[in-house]
Amino acid sequence: MMNTEKKIPDAETRAKNVERLKQVCLRFDYLNMLLEEASILLEADRIKSPLYIHRREQLKKQVEQWKESP
Repeated sequence: MMNTEKKIPDAETRAKNVERLKQVCLRFDYLNMLLEEASILLEADRIKSPLYIHRREQLKKQVEQWKESP
């Protein structure tokens, strides 16, 4: 059988790994920011959409009718 004993890396290797993990986290943060910006732009376009405006107006009418009914 092989020895599967795990060794703790030396301080230099650990420091390099920590730095790489920090870079990966920064990249994920950047990608999340890009996705958030894209989501905001899409939401703004959706709100301006004639179909959305029509549906919103229809819903307002239905709510008013519901409020007025006994």
